[in-house]
Amino acid sequence: MAEKLQEEKFERFGRVEPVENFTTTDPNGAVKLRVANEGIASLDPMSVPDLVNRTVRDYPDHPAMVYKNTQNRWTTVTYREYRDRVHKMAKVFIKLGLEPHHTVSVLAFNSPEWFVSELAAIHAGGIITGVYTTNSAESVKHVLESSRTNIVVVDDAKQMEKIYSIKSQLPHLKAVIQTTAPYAPYVKREDGYYRWSELEEMNTDDVEEEFKNRLANIVINKCCCLVYTSGTVGNPKGVMMSHDSLTWDSYSIGKRLDQIQYGKEVLVSFLPLSHIAAQMVDIFLSLQFACTVYFADKDAMKGTLINTLQEAKPTRMLGVPRVYEKIQEKMLAIGAQSGTAKKMISSWAKSVTLQHHLNAMEGKPTNSLQYRFVRNFLLSKVKDALGLSRCMTMVTAAAPMDPETKKYFMSLDMPIMEAFGMSETCGAHSLTTADSYNFATIGKSLGGCETKIDKPDERGHGEICMRGRHILMGYVGDEIKTKEAIDEEGWLHSGDVGYIDDQEFIYITGRIKELIITAGGENIPPVHVENLVKNELMQVSNAFLVGDKRKFLTMLITLKTQMNLDSGEPKDELTPETIAWVKGLGVEYTKLSQIIAAGPCPKVLQAIQEGIDRANKKAISNAQKVQKFTLLSADFSVPGGELGPTLKVKRNIVNKKYDDIIEKFYA
Repeated sequence: MAEKLQEEKFERFGRVEPVENFTTTDPNGAVKLRVANEGIASLDPMSVPDLVNRTVRDYPDHPAMVYKNTQNRWTTVTYREYRDRVHKMAKVFIKLGLEPHHTVSVLAFNSPEWFVSELAAIHAGGIITGVYTTNSAESVKHVLESSRTNIVVVDDAKQMEKIYSIKSQLPHLKAVIQTTAPYAPYVKREDGYYRWSELEEMNTDDVEEEFKNRLANIVINKCCCLVYTSGTVGNPKGVMMSHDSLTWDSYSIGKRLDQIQYGKEVLVSFLPLSHIAAQMVDIFLSLQFACTVYFADKDAMKGTLINTLQEAKPTRMLGVPRVYEKIQEKMLAIGAQSGTAKKMISSWAKSVTLQHHLNAMEGKPTNSLQYRFVRNFLLSKVKDALGLSRCMTMVTAAAPMDPETKKYFMSLDMPIMEAFGMSETCGAHSLTTADSYNFATIGKSLGGCETKIDKPDERGHGEICMRGRHILMGYVGDEIKTKEAIDEEGWLHSGDVGYIDDQEFIYITGRIKELIITAGGENIPPVHVENLVKNELMQVSNAFLVGDKRKFLTMLITLKTQMNLDSGEPKDELTPETIAWVKGLGVEYTKLSQIIAAGPCPKVLQAIQEGIDRANKKAISNAQKVQKFTLLSADFSVPGGELGPTLKVKRNIVNKKYDDIIEKFYA
């Protein structure tokens, strides 16, 4: 029997427009939905306003958002109040000139205003898109231009300055709104600049009928959201998502999570909402299951996240690998300062816990007295200190996670699930679960999602392709790229190489565009080699593999240094654990520049070489061994351009930026 959601009465908006095409690049175009005859993919299509209304019907007074006000006090917004704010701002957007199927763009850190802007744009018959706060003015201009943005919402004067510098070049742009003080002197209503607080008081009676009309004319299989890809090659592409993509995929993701409960889950919003993973989980999964969302502060990715975790005590957590690595580094640094007895107890506890989970993975579940003692009396304190005492699911997404990091958290009784997806899949396509887990897989396809391997070789390895209701409608205004990504049968070609085993677990072995193909024709996945080196050298922040079309492999190495919390730039000062490491080599350095000025320091270079030698012994073949390396004078960073907003390495940028150094390897 087809799976159906609870269908008690609530005010519904939206219809499905009958069409036969599965793709479109027109912001006002519709696509055919892949609704199945049974299972989770058979759910009736639902608009975003329908989802909001259903949640308000069932949980009107449940906390939806919790944020710190200007007095630094937690403030709660219920689901009923949330919808009221959305409706109010939707009418404001209409009054400011938002046209149907045009865009509201948000250039801001996560906040209630971000959430409200997203849903208000959609309720007003428009489209929402997020812009990374790290983007340059020129990059912002491309997004606003290609998305036909009518209204921009920014959070501070720094982002406002970007818009101010390009506003005259954007004919579609009608209004710019700033959410927080201090304001630039040119933020005046008569010039099209507004303060969020004044718009909350705006009289919108004159657009009430237009608002109702737009709600009544919502089409569920039309675009309501644009997500821009990272754009490491050329300009970012605008991924078109329909109402159905957002409402259906958020439900499918939630149903994969262990024991998810309506009205009882707590999340923390800190990953950039311009990224589809954060948008899908923080906004739409929370709406589906009436979650309470706490907002972290702007410095969350720079080290303050743990403060919010301790206060919110989330039941589920979504992070990128670097977030978990930073927690691991902090824990290891604290552990290094412990006495001998404490270290022995800690090592024993982690060993017992890791073995418990490894046994479970092999189908030999144990619940030994030792494990129960460790879990209840030792590791419970660790979880509590991290704010994760009631966290049922920890998920990593956006980039591959090193298996050693997974093992570390598993030894703390906090297994990390891996989600795989793309902007083009509206977020997740597959997800591992605690009851069917291994370190190499990205899990099984979510319910209602299809996966196949295109052009498999003799081992069954080929390109991973995906299909379902969560797949993009197309790239806005770009038919060529859309046809390159989606074939005639509706399969999205991921660009990832992998295979599916006999239990339907999906594995990624490399990425077509990132795969290093040496001059000898050897195909080498760089992340695997990089992780081998980083596992041998814990003081290394980034190990970047080079060797495409070259005779041998080389590597760019960066050491861990402290970060400027205001700018996100790497400091010259070494981290405490790096200082301790160099001291153990018999040299006294506290700054990276001192190491570089010393030659670079021969003892440091020798220690790195020995770590690479150990990693090379674990290489699959001689072709995958690193032959040369250089130590860079600064760590990778977002401001430096080497990392994207989710801290994923931009390989093309790194290769270009350090071209002179790379060429010396092969001179």
